[in-house]
Amino acid sequence: MKSIPMKVTANQQVSERYWHMKVDASELDAEVSPGQFFQLRCGHDLNPLLRRPFSIYRINRRERTLEFLYLVKGAGTKRLTQMKAGEYVDVFGPLGTPFVLQDEWKTILLLARGVGIATLAALAQDAAEKGVQAVAILSARSRNDLLAAETLQGFGAKVLYVTDEEGTSDVSAVRRLLEGLLREDPIQAAFTCGSKRLSKLLQELAATHGIPAQIALEEHMGCAMGVCFACVCDVREGGQLKTVRVCKEGPVFPLEKVVL
Repeated sequence: MKSIPMKVTANQQVSERYWHMKVDASELDAEVSPGQFFQLRCGHDLNPLLRRPFSIYRINRRERTLEFLYLVKGAGTKRLTQMKAGEYVDVFGPLGTPFVLQDEWKTILLLARGVGIATLAALAQDAAEKGVQAVAILSARSRNDLLAAETLQGFGAKVLYVTDEEGTSDVSAVRRLLEGLLREDPIQAAFTCGSKRLSKLLQELAATHGIPAQIALEEHMGCAMGVCFACVCDVREGGQLKTVRVCKEGPVFPLEKVVL
């Protein structure tokens, strides 16, 4: 884990709210796994001062590149959109605990909302490389925000969409979809990111059906190394509540342990 200047090979707007950045990670000598994240410095000066956390969207180990799909919402991400191909971005990582795919799992469920879809895209890639079938429900404001859908389908995932603009993304509608999938597909594990409401739903259904599940939490971070305690959450350990740091002990946790 170290800070590395990585050359930006592409940084393009791909929808009204989202941008896609690709960097040359050939200088990175650490193994990178789905669920982990990197801290990016969003400019070449001290404004903005703090780095921003970005989950991994795609890992190309052959070409040694990393890709990030990010939502533009504040000063840091707005500044990041100004970086051009050929410039260098200061990247720190990889950080955090990754998703775990067990060898015996042959079919997994992915449930994601918004930019959480990007977090689960790298997991779908890893699953495809290991011969694991992924079934995904992707939720977003509009079809325009379902940017990772084609990426997941390219990895062989079965993808279902729900959106606010079509009135199909409320929790009751997603519950019906999930219950149908759990009846029809031999799902052996589930993964989620991006929505507390949908994560609560999956937490309930995973417990009912006896399916192990994992969640990647999204929190505002200061240092991303466990020093500042800006990104804490509560988990249940041995019948007791315990406060943990998302950046250090997470961002991936067993879903049944997280207090949502």
